[in-house]
Amino acid sequence: MSDKFSPVLYKRKEDCCGCTACYAACPRDAIAMIPDEEGFEYPVIDYSKCIKCYNCLNVCPIKKYNLTRINRNSAIQKFYLYGC
Repeated sequence: MSDKFSPVLYKRKEDCCGCTACYAACPRDAIAMIPDEEGFEYPVIDYSKCIKCYNCLNVCPIKKYNLTRINRNSAIQKFYLYGC
């Protein structure tokens, strides 16, 4: 079993702009864009396919903006990025 954390793309819809960067960056097609009740598409990870490469997190413009804007310590970064 891997000791890496499973990626969490967003916890609230406000934390996702729906740009599909994570979807496009996934080498295992583990991310699907699923429409919500209003028709906006949000990424959903199939963790059975996810290899925890974190490409999805690395290309996310919202996560990059938030982590660049706020100088966080590694424990807070871990919570923000991986939701644990």
